[in-house]
Amino acid sequence: MAMTDSGQDRTGSAMAPAGTGGDPIERARALAPLLAAAAPRIEESRELTAEVVDALHEVGLFRMMLPRSLGGLEVAPLVFVQAVEELAKADASTAWCVAQTSVASTMSASLDRDAAREIFATDRRAILAVGPPSASGRAVAVPGGFRVSGTWQFASGSRHATWMAAHCPVFEPDGTPRIDGNGMPVERSLIFPKSSVTMHDVWHVMGLKGTGSDSYTARDVFVPERRTMTAFGRNPAERRERGPLYQFTVFQLFGASFGSIALGIARSALDAFVELAKGKTPYGAKALLRDNAVIQSQIGMAESQLATARVFLHHALAQIWEGAQGTGITVEQRIQLRMASSHASYLARQVVDTVYHAAGATAIFESNPFERRFRDIHTVSQQVQSHLAVFEAIGQYFLGLPLHPRLI
Repeated sequence: MAMTDSGQDRTGSAMAPAGTGGDPIERARALAPLLAAAAPRIEESRELTAEVVDALHEVGLFRMMLPRSLGGLEVAPLVFVQAVEELAKADASTAWCVAQTSVASTMSASLDRDAAREIFATDRRAILAVGPPSASGRAVAVPGGFRVSGTWQFASGSRHATWMAAHCPVFEPDGTPRIDGNGMPVERSLIFPKSSVTMHDVWHVMGLKGTGSDSYTARDVFVPERRTMTAFGRNPAERRERGPLYQFTVFQLFGASFGSIALGIARSALDAFVELAKGKTPYGAKALLRDNAVIQSQIGMAESQLATARVFLHHALAQIWEGAQGTGITVEQRIQLRMASSHASYLARQVVDTVYHAAGATAIFESNPFERRFRDIHTVSQQVQSHLAVFEAIGQYFLGLPLHPRLI
């Protein structure tokens, strides 16, 4: 079997490290009973339970995207999203935490090697959490590094993280913004121990409750230069890891994982409705739900929507992975992946809405599998990757108009 430099075969499958047992998709699927049982406690506590975190560490799922040189699995994106989808079928919050922190770990590919080992190789339970850029963030250059201050939001998985990252514009010691050779403000991503920041318990939300996506504040925290990189590791010249996985941007990987989580939620909701339809006779009706022609049509449409969304996403990932292993990722492949990721979230939400309403009053009870999935899918689809602005950018491409690079 032909292998890549990153220890993967040409189909994108990862070689399982000794002791972890099976590929990541099988490992994720095997955790389903544990996750389903823990889901109510995850919701109530608004974070993953200790037993779930331990189980995820034990089978290496937090390390799916981490370089093999640091003890990670370094799986292909298609393997990653299928594992995440399996987790989402059982509990979306768990899938979200694994996806967010796994993608964040790809930033290690652009770190100084000693710094990357310090963070990830010396602690097998190391987890990096990160929030999006914040207007309050700033990194002031000082001898040997930067002093970072600011507050960032939406740090999914931060409650079991050991390290935090932040993205900041850089300022000179005199307070003036640092400007690059093209006249643009310089931005850096900086990594520091979670113990050096103040966490804020703000995650009181309608869906994905268990992700613990809290805010965090750094106050004049010193970060050595070696634990920083160009914002989000965008600069190829800084990249220490040359495997095809690290040609992907964090935005591409985040988007694909969001789409897969949405697919997992929709799959479990649809499966639950099919079981319900086999045994429920609606009030005032004389036949089971499954014997209703409207229900039959809705299920046929929902299955078709889910299948096409999943095939499109997997095809786009396979195509862009082929580019990453060959001559490089093309703009067309990037567009296709963005289309497929956003399309998956969009159609998955439609599927969940369909079965939620078709289930009738049954769906509103917490004891049934519909209301939490309804809340979770509508939280997933509120993310910027699912907004109509994404389709606007895609339309601009097909119309031959200039593109905003961060949208694609």
